Amino acid sequence: MQGAEQPHPLFGGALSAVIPHTATDISELREIPDNQEVFAHTHTDQSLIVELVEYQAQVADPDSARYHFEDIAGSNKALEAGACAVISVVALPKSDLSLSQCSSAWMLTGTQSVSKFNEEARNVVTLHLGVFRLPQFSTDVLITFNDPQSISPDSTSAAALETHKLPWSLQDFQRLLQTLTLHNPGLFE
Repeated sequence: MQGAEQPHPLFGGALSAVIPHTATDISELREIPDNQEVFAHTHTDQSLIVELVEYQAQVADPDSARYHFEDIAGSNKALEAGACAVISVVALPKSDLSLSQCSSAWMLTGTQSVSKFNEEARNVVTLHLGVFRLPQFSTDVLITFNDPQSISPDSTSAAALETHKLPWSLQDFQRLLQTLTLHNPGLFE
C-alpha cells in the first residue's frame, strides 16, 4: 500500500476511500444520480462506481455479489447467452476492511459484453464488484471496477483509448475496498 494516498471524500464526506490518483470525478463533467459516485481513468476506458442500493434481505450474503452482478448485467443488456459470466466470488475478511459496520463483504469477478451509449458495438469488460452488506441501514454498498479487455473498433471508446498509459490494477481496486470508511451514518437516513 502506498501511504501517501489520501482518502477521497464520497457522498459529501459521509464515506471516504483511496481512489487512484489518475481518476476523474465524472460528476464534474455530467449529472450523476445522488446514490452514485463515478470516476473514470484519465487515459483508459476504466471506471469506478461507488453506489448505494437498497439492501436485499431476501438474498443470502454469499449470493449478494452474484445478485448485484446480474442486476448490473441486466442494465447493461448483457444477460443474453454468453454475454456475462461469473469467474469467482470470495468473501472479504472483515479484519482487512475499514468499513467495520458491514455484516459481510464480498468480491466478485466476472465478464460482461456491453455496449456504450446503446451502440451496436460491444466491448468485453472484466467487472470486479465489491459488495458491503449493511442491513442495519437497509443498504448494500456496491463498488464496481469496469476494466475493458477488448474494445470493438466500432465503439466510441476505441478512439479515446490510450493503452500505453498506466491502467488501474486489481490492487488499486482492492485498496479502494479496504479503505472504504463510514464517517456519517446519517447518509443512510
